[in-house]
Amino acid sequence: MGTSVLTDTDTGEAIEVPETLALPLDGWHRAAGARMVAFAGYHMPIQYEGIMAEHLWTREAAGLFDVSHMGQLRFSGDEADAALEALLPGDVKGLGECRMRYSLLLADNGGILDDLMVTRLPGGDLYMVVNGATKWDDIAYLREHLPDAIDINHMDDHALIALQGPKAVDALARIVPGVEALVFMTAAAFEWRGVPLWISRSGYTGEDGFEISVPADAAEALATALAAEPEVKPVGLGARDSLRLEAGLPLYGHDLDPETTPVAADLGFALSKRRREEGGFAGAERILAEREAGAPSKRVGLIVEGRQPVREGAGVIDDAGQQVGRVTSGGFAPSVGGPIAMAYVPAAYAAPGTRVTLVQRGKQHAATVTPMPFVPHRYVRKGASA
Repeated sequence: MGTSVLTDTDTGEAIEVPETLALPLDGWHRAAGARMVAFAGYHMPIQYEGIMAEHLWTREAAGLFDVSHMGQLRFSGDEADAALEALLPGDVKGLGECRMRYSLLLADNGGILDDLMVTRLPGGDLYMVVNGATKWDDIAYLREHLPDAIDINHMDDHALIALQGPKAVDALARIVPGVEALVFMTAAAFEWRGVPLWISRSGYTGEDGFEISVPADAAEALATALAAEPEVKPVGLGARDSLRLEAGLPLYGHDLDPETTPVAADLGFALSKRRREEGGFAGAERILAEREAGAPSKRVGLIVEGRQPVREGAGVIDDAGQQVGRVTSGGFAPSVGGPIAMAYVPAAYAAPGTRVTLVQRGKQHAATVTPMPFVPHRYVRKGASA
């Protein structure tokens, strides 16, 4: 295994960054017939039976996803929540025990360095899940900007498994009784065969589902037990991308980047009310000004006419043929039955119903701005669903 070295610009501390790693479930994926690809420094499954079939299975039953490439971080120390609020626009101090919140890691100019989930653990520590492609940069940035008294534990001895779909609760509750009592954006500690699990009712497909943090040495046994349930099939990165696109959920590095603000990205909900009133987070002046006046451009959903998918990088042009925007995600949507996309367009083009023209490899495609999500979210927000 090779490594490269990053240097913390504040402390001078050297941080070794793995260049290639096998995930705890690498052999399990290969035994299941996965087609493996390189992603975020790991070999990961892109598909097993086929992207379309896996996508539709997840919408109808339950898909098992390996998301162990993502970074799991634990923060401890006095006033860790207050320290994080200098970098995140969410209300971390007001986060209740076993409650979780979607938030953003922001640069000083208000650009998005990553999107993430943060949860209050029993006892007060904070648990954060960050994107796999950015986790080493995130860790370095957090170490540089948080006080030395705040301890950051990178939980690289844990795997992360997502079980998504309307029947995920049925399958998981047989194996781990009690998970059915969770509701969307809550989490709790459980045990399976003596193995400690941290389970949240969350995910990134728009479906009901769970994410399970499990010690790496128990991940294969847990994945095998889950896959043995009749509702469950393993699902790869291909369907994960088409599912999140249909759900209108942005992907960091594609729909979000350091040049994009939360307002332009249509993520205003991540700016908690108290934080909007008080400010005090990275880029607050620019972000709050944009919230009042509007951002020059906005992330929108597009329904593309015809059957040809329009991919990331395609241009959005005006009537004079000048490029005014850019597609950041696009593909065929199995549950919609046609191609969809996300794009950044000028505010004047962002109203639902606006007709636009997309250009890909010299060919023009007609599209219409549409509200997102493209398919309804099916999160369980109240009461037990079992």
